Amino acid sequence: MSTEQFYLEEGFPFRSRKLEQMKDFLKGFDLTYDSQIQYSVFLKTASGKLAGCGSRHENTLKCIAINPDFQGEGCLQIIITQLIKNAFEQGISHLFLFTKPVYKQMFSDMGFYTITETGDMLLMENRKDGISQYLEKEAAPFKEYTGKPVGSIIMNANPFTNGHKYLVETAAKACHILHVFVLSTDSSEFPSGVRLELVKQGCAHLPNVFVHGSSDYLISHATFPDYFLKEKATATEKAAVLDLQIFGTYFKKAFHITQRFVGEEPFSTITRAYNEQMKKILPAFDIKVTEIPRCQKNNTIISATFVRQKFLEGDFSLLKDFVPETTYAFLISPAGNELRNHLLTTGAIL
Repeated sequence: MSTEQFYLEEGFPFRSRKLEQMKDFLKGFDLTYDSQIQYSVFLKTASGKLAGCGSRHENTLKCIAINPDFQGEGCLQIIITQLIKNAFEQGISHLFLFTKPVYKQMFSDMGFYTITETGDMLLMENRKDGISQYLEKEAAPFKEYTGKPVGSIIMNANPFTNGHKYLVETAAKACHILHVFVLSTDSSEFPSGVRLELVKQGCAHLPNVFVHGSSDYLISHATFPDYFLKEKATATEKAAVLDLQIFGTYFKKAFHITQRFVGEEPFSTITRAYNEQMKKILPAFDIKVTEIPRCQKNNTIISATFVRQKFLEGDFSLLKDFVPETTYAFLISPAGNELRNHLLTTGAIL
């Protein structure tokens, strides 16, 4: 056991040489650095030796590793305490932890509780039964199960298009109740609140459709971070499995879901890979997966990417054929114009 003293070095996040040092250190633990990380810490000895590291992206702690030479010296506790302190300073109290199953007991001793795990990954949170309590409240109006088909769709709706509307209407016809979960994570051109409201407005004519935010428990930075890494060519299958297990274990039970609907995905490699994993995993939870062909207009597949492009170009006349009236009303409104100017100024990623 070493007798050296430790000190913390902070990065917001690390850049250049220190970033490469962290990447190399993580490789030794079969961990990959997440490019979206906002804050990192090194734990070093007085002589400069790296004893461990850890990072945070939004409300998720990840990329945590301890040098074997310093195991048992409280290094993990020091790193986690600093990450939690930094999160609290940013007003974040509900935390998720992305790690490996071998560390379950250590993090349990620090006040984290398991949500789900695979052979390779473990997702925990710092609220006991947090996901169960959330779903008990969200699904309360649907507590009684009639035995009739209950469908589900998870969408980003960035923004809500006639393609999304077609998917919802088609699925609604096949179900007694259809639950539409709109991604709550703010990593898209259209803010989460706007996306959720446009979906609610666009589905208002369907009495058996209920729209929800997805919370941090479905396709979020905690459950499936690869979804938001647009530069990646393919999704990490292991991360997709983790997210789908949460849906099959918790959301199915809370909402009595029997079926999940997805649209064909000709564009996004990550979404297409996620859909393929869905077809493999959800049937084991007695959830049928139905893929619906994409809706087309004037021989053009309706996609949110196409709509965003025309929105930024100011081609509003063409957009009338590709989005519901409610979405169009927002796009041409002062709020829509403000968003468009913001995206043009900051350089929107389409």
